[in-house]
Amino acid sequence: MVLDKLSSGIRGALDKISKALFVDDRLIAEIVKDLQRALLASDVNVRLVLDFTNTIKEKAKALKGESLNKKEQIIKIVYDELVVFLGGESKGIELEKKPYVIMLVGLFGSGKTTTAGKLARYYKKRGKKVLVVSTDTWRPAAYDQLKQLAATVDVAFAGDKKAKKPTDIIDTHEKQFKEYDLVIVDTAGRDALNDELTVEIKALAKRIKPHKNILVINADIGQAAKEQAEAFHENCGVEGVIITKLDGTAKGGGALTACSVTKAPVLFIGVGEKVDQLELFSPVGFVSRLLGMGDLDALLEKVRTELDTDKVEDLGRRLMKGDFNLIDLYEQMRSMKKMGPLSKVIELIPGFSQANLPKDALNLQEQKIEVWRHAMDSMTKEELEDPDSIRSERTLRIATGAGIKPEEVRGLLKQYKQSKKMMKVMKGNLGDEKGMEKLMKRMGGKKMRFK
Repeated sequence: MVLDKLSSGIRGALDKISKALFVDDRLIAEIVKDLQRALLASDVNVRLVLDFTNTIKEKAKALKGESLNKKEQIIKIVYDELVVFLGGESKGIELEKKPYVIMLVGLFGSGKTTTAGKLARYYKKRGKKVLVVSTDTWRPAAYDQLKQLAATVDVAFAGDKKAKKPTDIIDTHEKQFKEYDLVIVDTAGRDALNDELTVEIKALAKRIKPHKNILVINADIGQAAKEQAEAFHENCGVEGVIITKLDGTAKGGGALTACSVTKAPVLFIGVGEKVDQLELFSPVGFVSRLLGMGDLDALLEKVRTELDTDKVEDLGRRLMKGDFNLIDLYEQMRSMKKMGPLSKVIELIPGFSQANLPKDALNLQEQKIEVWRHAMDSMTKEELEDPDSIRSERTLRIATGAGIKPEEVRGLLKQYKQSKKMMKVMKGNLGDEKGMEKLMKRMGGKKMRFK
């Protein structure tokens, strides 16, 4: 997941609390040190780390009562303080007017153009009519890149490759703005916030009068995000930040916390290079994920925007009846693929992210699902509707057509039969306490109890 090291460090500290027999000053001191190490390793500012952990230490020491109750309270203190530390309530962007104009600013390499495409897709998926505008006259590829991204996410595009000044582009295309719910303006960057860039951004902001100026920052800059956010804010009134490339970087914690203590809260985070890998930044959900508690709100939002809910509900009813074929199984796999990599979906499911499932196993499962999809593409309509009709000669033909091994086709058929059998068992046992225990035993697991 995002910020793996920070997550494992914080979880380790909380595990130490859960396993402790007694809560005393020594344990609290150990927890504080563990939290400090985890935050500093994620490039969070030393002063911020000390302030944060001192608050936790003071609140933990002030607790009264039995050790068991204290342990739960300390975990809650850590959770609550992390949420505050990362900015508190989720801000988001409410499109209050039409057209609502957003201007993206930032330095070279921060990912502004890619973020413009991601942001366009995010709001298009929510029913908004979106226009993206290229005003970058410095980077030759910026125009073509944004035009291609607009086509990919199916939104309107405007720009002028021959224009010399960004304001000239706005003069040419501004009349189109009123046709859209949201207009996203991509601007040029520089290696540093110099006088030239400052003059250009101020002129563009004055001309456009955007409803919100958003600074796009690369997570790799770590603690320097604070100074950059403040500098841009002074020059063009930044009202929010989008942090890109937050996946796979130790410095992401520095960028997140540095921005959260300025007047420019983090609005979105980029968690990958693909156009669908942009998330609304919710400190509450983010902390839940860091602690291995999942993020149900984010999961439900992903389901609502990525899947056809009517189809999913209909498929769900048939699956629960045990009345489904390979076409239905194919649809189930296709729907899951829309939601992104299996590892990304699992970290959102409460409980599953604590299972510490090996990444290699998850990758292997994704590869297996992809192979099965190829197998089903090689089947006839009759075979998809009646998998029991597939015998050895058909298995060989399907495998040859899909470019896979016959045993992989047999593996798919075995999975189908097991799924159908499991659904029939669930149909007879769900809602029955003893039946559910019997089902869990068949699965080789234990009954889960929730406090």
